[in-house]
Amino acid sequence: MEKNSRPPLSSWVRDKIFLGMSFGDYLKSNLTLSNAIFALILIVAIPVMVYRLVYGLGPSTNLTDTNPWGIWIGVDVLCGIALAAGGLVMGTMYYLFGMKEYHHFVRPAILTSLLGYIFAVFALLFDLGRYYRLPYPMVISYGLTSIMFLIAWHFALYISVLLIEWSPAFFEWVNLKKFRAFFQSLAVWATVFGVIIAGGHQSALGALFLVAPHKLHPLWYSELLPLYFLLSAIVAGLAMVIFESTLTHRAFKRQMEHFDHAKFDRLTLGLGKGASAALFTYFMLKVFGTAHSNTWEYLNTPYGYWYLVEILGFVLLPSFLFACGVRYQNVTLTRWTAFLTVIGIVLNRVNTSIIAYNWNASERYYPLWTEVVITIGVITMGVVAFKWIVNRMAILYDHPGYDARH
Repeated sequence: MEKNSRPPLSSWVRDKIFLGMSFGDYLKSNLTLSNAIFALILIVAIPVMVYRLVYGLGPSTNLTDTNPWGIWIGVDVLCGIALAAGGLVMGTMYYLFGMKEYHHFVRPAILTSLLGYIFAVFALLFDLGRYYRLPYPMVISYGLTSIMFLIAWHFALYISVLLIEWSPAFFEWVNLKKFRAFFQSLAVWATVFGVIIAGGHQSALGALFLVAPHKLHPLWYSELLPLYFLLSAIVAGLAMVIFESTLTHRAFKRQMEHFDHAKFDRLTLGLGKGASAALFTYFMLKVFGTAHSNTWEYLNTPYGYWYLVEILGFVLLPSFLFACGVRYQNVTLTRWTAFLTVIGIVLNRVNTSIIAYNWNASERYYPLWTEVVITIGVITMGVVAFKWIVNRMAILYDHPGYDARH
């Protein structure tokens, strides 16, 4: 009688889920300070999420008809989608431009983007009054002239693209070689489609504010907002790849034992060079936009001072710091500059969607503590999901049983 070649389910769960440990040992291995912090955050955040879904927006937010968008849109969606552009940038560099030396950066960037989009959509549930109608743009209400309809479909399609790009790592994990080979063959075509889709909705997020010229402060409002959002998303993608790779190489040292760190540093400088050029281009476009709209007089106001902090401190300064890091081969400076750039992208999105929005209205928006807790909870869920996947799948290294080439 021929023996079954498949391992029993209990053995599979032990090897794939519990990392080769017994359930008791696996639980003990997770008793770490970081996991304790994650657990504490989620213990507080999950009941608040349930409260919001059960009792509605009124009791759980400070949102009003004057200020219908808060940090769930400004931070969870606008910032989350911008910082999730690493998959778009690295996929384009690797699959379309043939920059094969960046092979190591591709899978972590794609996974970060996939989780960023999934949890941005999850966060959107809390901002929608009738969250159960989230699928309506897909199957019921076709608002073909609506920017929101465009964004909804683009989100759904791009998540599908990211799932295709990430799936080879999943099929390596479950050892399904034919499926892995099939989806690997789709990677280039998925990337081409993803560039079209992602480029469209990154710029469309900026286009949302074109319909509110009298609500958004003149220094932040511009006819070039779609281009600003697209270019800043590219900057965010490059900076986030540097920042994320720095953190993962520290957090998952055991997976990096045979890694060529000298090559990694050299490629990081290459990403810094691209980020420097993109940031300077973005800065010049912002100057051009200010000149085109002739809003120079607003610079000598409190909002103008804050605008200069954003543009000079988090755009022009990082551009020069990246250039210095590349010029003097200073990888540490490049990595810290990437962190500064990520903060700048977040600041820009928060300024555009919250601080400079309704700038002349008497009623100002300040998030309720429940809104902050839910935002922190969503981000924590994304980090936990990333950690869980990286600990089990070949994300930071090449699976020894498969061809490393994508």
